[in-house]
Amino acid sequence: MPSPSRLSNRRRRTQMPITAFDPKAFLASAGIGRTIRHFNPKQIIFSQGERADAVLYIQDGTARLSVVSKQGKEATIALLGPGDFLGEGCIASDQPFHMTTATATTRCSVLKIEKKEMLRTLHEEHKFSDMFVAYVVGRHNRTQSDLVDQLFNSTERRLARALLILTRFGKEGRSEALTPGISQQTLAEMIGTTRSHVNVFLNRFRKLGFIEYNGGLKVHSSLLSVVLHE
Repeated sequence: MPSPSRLSNRRRRTQMPITAFDPKAFLASAGIGRTIRHFNPKQIIFSQGERADAVLYIQDGTARLSVVSKQGKEATIALLGPGDFLGEGCIASDQPFHMTTATATTRCSVLKIEKKEMLRTLHEEHKFSDMFVAYVVGRHNRTQSDLVDQLFNSTERRLARALLILTRFGKEGRSEALTPGISQQTLAEMIGTTRSHVNVFLNRFRKLGFIEYNGGLKVHSSLLSVVLHE
């Protein structure tokens, strides 16, 4: 028969509260199947055609997603920042390789979550799976909007929309400076035009007071008028 002290210890262990799973804490720290990696500007995070065996989460900094065609033409398809996932397609059984290249545009801190650990967490932790599904749906909607933008809107309007998105205007109710390291060539690749056209429109936006240069590019809320009323 167990001694009273052992019974007391057993009761204390069974009465200890179970800590609730916190998705933010999970994505902020290393652990089983999770490592934090750091990248310098222009350093490749993963390359198109490499085996996709992990999901990556940007904790700090920005990264560029690009794709190269069979003819060797490169295009920038997205610029991602803190709170964004990379390589999430690896959890699909029919995507064993990365379809894009991810390159750091600034110093980046990235949490690498091994595929097995990502799948386990999605299956067992509903708070995390709800958050992740909402993110994936949001990215899907953004991709559709980008496609419509490319097909039907003018170059000037596409550039205005890209600048507003890149500065995350409206996300926190205010505009912010464009992330350093995003060149006119990158903007041109994103909206499907040439660097010279981007330069022309940036100068036009500046003259109209929509943007300003002061050691960087800052976007004002008035630029919304270009997107809403072309």
